[in-house]
Amino acid sequence: MKSQDILILLKLVSLQQQVKDRTILREQCSARALASTLGVSKTEVNASINRSIESGLAVKDRKFAYPKANMNALLEFISHGVKYVFPVKPAELVRGLPTAFDAPVFNDELKSVSKIKRVWPDPMSKEQGQAIKPLFKSAPQAAAQDPQLYAYLALLDAIRIGNPREATLAKQRLKERLSTDA
Repeated sequence: MKSQDILILLKLVSLQQQVKDRTILREQCSARALASTLGVSKTEVNASINRSIESGLAVKDRKFAYPKANMNALLEFISHGVKYVFPVKPAELVRGLPTAFDAPVFNDELKSVSKIKRVWPDPMSKEQGQAIKPLFKSAPQAAAQDPQLYAYLALLDAIRIGNPREATLAKQRLKERLSTDA
């Protein structure tokens, strides 16, 4: 399992929920399209999808043969394993895109004792906060183009770095979002 596998799976979930036409979905779930939107090579997208299918985190659509995330398995892995497989610690102060419980998905619902936000480093951003290493190096750019993917990645970061209260809320939000599958 590699970090880009989770990024690709969350992008597949986002596409499944946004695109209802299965012919168009098949095109957007191709290795070429995913590579283009996620900043991951086409070869690595193919390898990632194969790893995800082998591990049970993804399946192929029976009729159209495009890859789909196995929502239950993905939720279980993110809820219970991701913080151990892809740990992260807040680092230095930088400009960046808010993530974890500072991201828009939480609507200021959680207030940290500290006024310092958690951000993915991005020198073009106006926000300042503690750097959080993104799940994959191109995740912030991909998230900037897809608000749904951004929400998924921010929830994932809240699980990766959050205390039990924040992580529990993030897991609940993730479960709600994943259950709105097409």
